[in-house]
Amino acid sequence: MHDDNSTPGSALRTIPRDQHIISRRQISQSALRVLYRLHEAGHAAYLVGGAVRDILVGLAPKDFDVATDATPEQVKALFRNCRLIGRRFRLAHVVFGREIIEVATFRANVDDGSGDREVHDDGRLLRDNVYGTIEDDAVRRDFTANALYYAIADFSVRDYVGGFEDVENRVLRLIGDPETRYREDPVRMLRAVRLAAKLGFSIAPETAAPIPQLAGLLSEAAPARLFEECLKLFLSGHAVASFEGLERHGLLGALFPETAKALASNRSGALRTMVVAGLRSTDTRVAAGDPVSPAFLFATLLWPAYCRTLMKLQAEGVQPVDAQRRAADRVTLHQLSTVALPRRFSLPMQEIWLLQARFPQRQRKRVTRMLSHPRFRAAFDFLVLRSAASDAHAADVAFWQEAQHDPDHAIALFPGDEGEGGEGQAPRRKRRRRRAPAAAG
Repeated sequence: MHDDNSTPGSALRTIPRDQHIISRRQISQSALRVLYRLHEAGHAAYLVGGAVRDILVGLAPKDFDVATDATPEQVKALFRNCRLIGRRFRLAHVVFGREIIEVATFRANVDDGSGDREVHDDGRLLRDNVYGTIEDDAVRRDFTANALYYAIADFSVRDYVGGFEDVENRVLRLIGDPETRYREDPVRMLRAVRLAAKLGFSIAPETAAPIPQLAGLLSEAAPARLFEECLKLFLSGHAVASFEGLERHGLLGALFPETAKALASNRSGALRTMVVAGLRSTDTRVAAGDPVSPAFLFATLLWPAYCRTLMKLQAEGVQPVDAQRRAADRVTLHQLSTVALPRRFSLPMQEIWLLQARFPQRQRKRVTRMLSHPRFRAAFDFLVLRSAASDAHAADVAFWQEAQHDPDHAIALFPGDEGEGGEGQAPRRKRRRRRAPAAAG
């Protein structure tokens, strides 16, 4: 039984080998080599965290992390293929080709006066290198489900915080006082949503309760770190569940403020329908092992913001072409203050948006030019996505579907406005005729 506001103590529960499903066959050979060498050298050696949790719920772990009482320097002395990384949190990485086994020394949750643990005035953890016992280490981890230790010595699972029971009940629960833990690291709020989405867990009520009030703390997180978190949230195969979790816990506005405003003001719900359809398509591609593009992902997530900004600019009398460019730039700039979207993704994202205005045009030269555009395929896929939310784009989808195979047939089959204008296009300037030079008098 969990006390909602107390920090769990170190009441050890040992789950023997015959009472859990973890097998060494499910652990990478590299991780086993690290565990056995540490154990043979007289050190405690445990598989810990996400790998233990994932195996228990029937998933195949992507990473294998090890916890030990050996210091990083002692780990380095045991492995020639080891490098030490990090200042804020010192770790050993043991490298086996493309696989890296991360080895962390047990951390204590106290400041011993050495300067190796530093907490900001607002509660953020800046440095955490005070070593301790396995009991200390368990209590300072984030969620109970991530604080389970598989012992290579006897193949048992060690549980100090009730994590084994929570995994069985499919509940995600923070260790310690939730508000304190979120202030230590505001990104834990996103992590809670992401893990619940990935694992199909519910978030314990006391863990979820402070999130809406503390969502604004995400503005203190580094934008580059939030970009990485976005990739984990939306490109790991559970994008729809992650998006719904962000909405449910009041985090969407903290991560995508302009999109949240646009969705709130879109009474028909068409913009949200389109975003969810795009995220569902992303999940399908991830499940099939197909490539997924961060540029396309962010084009989808920020499209509502782009549409809202474009409408505002056009209402102010800005010409369509100028309004499109300015809306794309404005939305991108605003988002950069929260999430550091690299230019290699933001520029293609903008191209996908700006090409949308060219799809209604069916003049032969423009069709040919459009088909040869390097971003055509992504822009067309985006148009198909938009048609999921609105029937208004069905004719354009049909035309461009045919045009990719036979442009002449498409133009004959779907005759459009042959005028020189078109949606979002400025009218062509008339060329002035050159006056004939005056005859010499």
